[in-house]
Amino acid sequence: MSDMTDRDRTEKPETETPAATGARRTTRRGGGDPATRGRTTIADGVVEKIAGLAARDVVGVHTMGSGLSRTFGAVRDRVPGGTKAVTRGVKAEVGEVQTALDLEIVVDYGMSIGDVARAVRENVVAAVERMTGLEVVEVNIAVSDVKLPEEEEEEVETRLQ
Repeated sequence: MSDMTDRDRTEKPETETPAATGARRTTRRGGGDPATRGRTTIADGVVEKIAGLAARDVVGVHTMGSGLSRTFGAVRDRVPGGTKAVTRGVKAEVGEVQTALDLEIVVDYGMSIGDVARAVRENVVAAVERMTGLEVVEVNIAVSDVKLPEEEEEEVETRLQ
């Protein structure tokens, strides 16, 4: 049997302690800048919402989406509690550092389609890159219709009847 007490068994010899060896004990927590720890992923729908809102802000864009999606959207907008689909007419493919967008727009009659498309691209690229940090590699725009002034008057008359 040994005459060591429980206290003596748990203690380390003095020669192994950092103070005895003159070494400084440092505690490492994490690695580097806290902002670089972990990953951020952005869903396609987030980029689609940002792009849809940015495109609608451009003068000359009447609405977004094809005829069928606009019809379903109009029905959804009239249903109580229904929300406006800001992603209608927008498709995004999001990678880790880049994104590509396809937009389908309806341009107001009398507006230059080329100028409207250029303004939409600039606004969408600026908004998506600023808010997400993703590089926008392309914004493809399909003009599916031109909104004529008399079409608006006909819609108002049919609602009043």
